[in-house]
Amino acid sequence: MMYGQTIADSGGEIKISFGYHCTDDSGDESDSIHNCHGIKLQRANNSFSCLSGAALSANATLANTNICNGLFEAEILPALDSPTSFRRIPSSPSFSRLDLLSSSFQSNLSILSGSPSSPRELPGDDLFSLRSMSAPPRSEGFLNATEVKIAGGAAGEDRVQAVCSEENGSLFCGIYDGFNGRDAADYLAGTLYETIGNHLNLLDWEIGQESGKLSDRLGLCGSLHDAIQDGKSSINQGLYVDRFAEVEKSCDSFKQKVLKSLEQALFQAENDFLHMVEQEMDDRPDLVSIGCCVLAVLLLGKNMYVLNVGDSRAVLTTQCNDEVLQAVQLTACHSVDDESERTRLLKDHPDDPKTIVAGKVKGKLKVTRALGVGYLKKKSMNDALMGILRVRNLISPPYVSVQPHMTVHEISSSDQFVVLGSDGLFDFFSNDEVVKLVHSYILRHPSGDPAKFLVEQLVMRAADCAGFSREELMSIPAGRRRKYHDDITAIVIILGMNKRTSKASTCI
Repeated sequence: MMYGQTIADSGGEIKISFGYHCTDDSGDESDSIHNCHGIKLQRANNSFSCLSGAALSANATLANTNICNGLFEAEILPALDSPTSFRRIPSSPSFSRLDLLSSSFQSNLSILSGSPSSPRELPGDDLFSLRSMSAPPRSEGFLNATEVKIAGGAAGEDRVQAVCSEENGSLFCGIYDGFNGRDAADYLAGTLYETIGNHLNLLDWEIGQESGKLSDRLGLCGSLHDAIQDGKSSINQGLYVDRFAEVEKSCDSFKQKVLKSLEQALFQAENDFLHMVEQEMDDRPDLVSIGCCVLAVLLLGKNMYVLNVGDSRAVLTTQCNDEVLQAVQLTACHSVDDESERTRLLKDHPDDPKTIVAGKVKGKLKVTRALGVGYLKKKSMNDALMGILRVRNLISPPYVSVQPHMTVHEISSSDQFVVLGSDGLFDFFSNDEVVKLVHSYILRHPSGDPAKFLVEQLVMRAADCAGFSREELMSIPAGRRRKYHDDITAIVIILGMNKRTSKASTCI
């Protein structure tokens, strides 16, 4: 079921809230899940049952910003700007219009294929021909589906996005925590899912001749795993084990290829965004300081792929043998407050004694990895800034990396839910606190919205810390309220692949 709610009263309530609930197509009506209107939904090997998302702004920001002389805003953003409920989107038979603006798509294809060709060395017609020959059309790809739903929205400088395809058993969630402006977060909200889809379609195309389509590979890995887990007859057990061992090695290689596709999609997004910034920085030098932390989670079959740069988090809740819930952080914290990141940064810049100043990278930024923020990556972009905004002694750029932390987790029956959040959520709650809050809420309100509940609890804690009532804090306008809490974005994904988790899942 798709639902959405926008609350915009004088009390400054949550501006974004969305949810989605799907059902098991087991054919057993007693065990199937129905949505709140009693409609039974179909799904294909989903490892999640429902999700909810909520966001609240604290930073003042423009409703939209212009990139590339308004072309990006005019053609892409209106369709994605602050939708607060899931809605169906048509499948695209070809690359998105934004691909025509891409400066690095072909260079990424070159990296994947080992070719040294550069798109900037080719005339426009040859570039378009190379694109047409080098990648499969979207209609042939795994992410193409007739029933795709998307939701998301903007809260201050945060962007949140979710794309669900029950047909393919896939779910994509992205949290883009922008800083110094919302341009980079807007860019990712408008392009990253499509870019990831293009790279996965390319992977699908590359392995198609060798081992079947991406969907076939997912089904093969899953069915063999189930066969071992369920336990076959002793006569066939040895055959299953041998076959599983053979294919599991191939599946592990396949998982790494999916992670590599996600990484390449992020690199393409980085290159394309900085290319646009270079085109615009004479008129808008502020663009060189704008960046974004990225958290992307992709569920394909029973595997959850996680990519992050910056300090947003994905926290998995799993049940131990003693039935105690455990919080498992699936992301890394890329900040100068992290000892390993601080050590890495200093090691990468041995000739710069002022790499970290006043607890920030070059005295400017807490996070050590992010998309954008070109003035800490390229001297030419730093030179576009004037006065105190310019970084002094930019000796050995880049100082901020876009190299992501990546992991893949195979979802099991012990896994309960995963919470995704921008750092604004974890400024007030630890991982364990988040898990306890969500778990207790689901037990008490099986038809409720756990993501919205998390945001509401944070507001109450922030108000208490500031010595305000909740109403007093929420009456402070965005911008001034940033003194008391950051932009907050949260997504809660209820996991479940079997009857036990299906019966216990919430109805959003």
